[in-house]
Amino acid sequence: MSEIKTTKPIALAADHGGYELKEAIKSHLAERGVQTVDYGTNSTESCDYPDFAAKACTAVQQGDSELAILCCGTGVGMSMCANKMHGIRACCCSDTFSAEFTRRHNDANVLCLGGRVVGAGLACTIVDTFLEAEYEGGRHQRRVDKMMALENR
Repeated sequence: MSEIKTTKPIALAADHGGYELKEAIKSHLAERGVQTVDYGTNSTESCDYPDFAAKACTAVQQGDSELAILCCGTGVGMSMCANKMHGIRACCCSDTFSAEFTRRHNDANVLCLGGRVVGAGLACTIVDTFLEAEYEGGRHQRRVDKMMALENR
């Protein structure tokens, strides 16, 4: 395992479908010495994923966290919500290749995972891959700039 380079805590959030996965990720990151801030939910009781996506992504927008990890049943709902927020580049991943290259090439700042799609073991490996990868910049910056300009259209 490589070192996870972050100076701020990772924002975590989930709805009821991603609660157990969020808890597994939180424990895994604690074991690795990575600080997190948990924006809920705190149970498997039915709730609305946009509320929790907004809380964690606001922490990224405000600079309280550099990155966020969001979990719901599929990861898709959280991803869709996150990408509605200014400055957020969220990707729903269920494999390590996508997690690595969404950071390296797209400068993703939010990882979304599905609690009903990936198990805790794979999810923690995906999280490690996402957090260990670094944005390459260079030729990719032009594309990221164009992507982010879409927010202003």
